[in-house]
Amino acid sequence: MFKINNEFKSANISRTVRFTEPIFEKLNQIAAENDISFNLLVLQCCKYALDNLENPEK
Repeated sequence: MFKINNEFKSANISRTVRFTEPIFEKLNQIAAENDISFNLLVLQCCKYALDNLENPEK
């Protein structure tokens, strides 16, 4: 289960990412509901995805 926490407060590498409007709006909504920044939410979503990434059969 995805849980929001504050382990990424010291993130300091800047990168531009483009979102579709529906994904952007949903992320903004979730960030606002949880009183965290959009950036912190995106970092946590990326970490969750990487931690749960299936290793493709080689």
